[in-house]
Amino acid sequence: MKTNRDVTLLELGSDEYIVMAADNSGAIGNLPLDTVHVPYSIVAAFGARVCVMEVMAAGAVPFSFLIHSFNGEEAWTELVRGVEKTFAELDLKSVEITGSTESNMKMLQSASSFTMIGKANQAALRLNCTPPHAKYAVIGVPLVGEEVVSRQNEVLPLTLFSTLLKTEGIYEVLPVGSKGISHELEILTSSSRRLTCSLPMDKSAGPSTCALISYEPEYSASIQKLCGRHFYELTEAGL
Repeated sequence: MKTNRDVTLLELGSDEYIVMAADNSGAIGNLPLDTVHVPYSIVAAFGARVCVMEVMAAGAVPFSFLIHSFNGEEAWTELVRGVEKTFAELDLKSVEITGSTESNMKMLQSASSFTMIGKANQAALRLNCTPPHAKYAVIGVPLVGEEVVSRQNEVLPLTLFSTLLKTEGIYEVLPVGSKGISHELEILTSSSRRLTCSLPMDKSAGPSTCALISYEPEYSASIQKLCGRHFYELTEAGL
């Protein structure tokens, strides 16, 4: 078993891998001491978003999704509904949803955990395959907390994310997490290149509201046209 980017890979043999990603949500929901009050369907939709983006970006096909809820029995139906909404946006029809609810103890703050499991063969994996001459861009805007709801038009749409995975000229797609664009860029470039853009480089992107892409320079115009207002090119710092 090994970790690459934000996914864990388990080799099955015959060049097949299980690919897993997880995400947690705390103090977001409908309990008395929650910091952000939103329906559990939204909590689950964004939790599923993070996990499924990580697994699909690695080149795997999702097949199983786990929900761990500490929000009481009544939250379960809403959580499942939110997950199903995310899957529908990505046209995922055969993913099994299962999990568990803490029903013995009453919590004052919401807590939810999500895990996506997928499968890929060696040839399908899209990890560490960006050449040195590639260009980079951020698609979407890093948002967190209430911003995710109030500025939803700036969030990378899942339909666009899915299209990016199939777009000619793109090498890798890397969802941005809580450590921000700079952190994910270091992982993607594996170099000392200092790249920047007009977005805040160290701000949390919450539930992967944006993603990094690496791409072949000759496809710049077509990729920028595809992404429209969600496209933010990364350039060498100081230029």
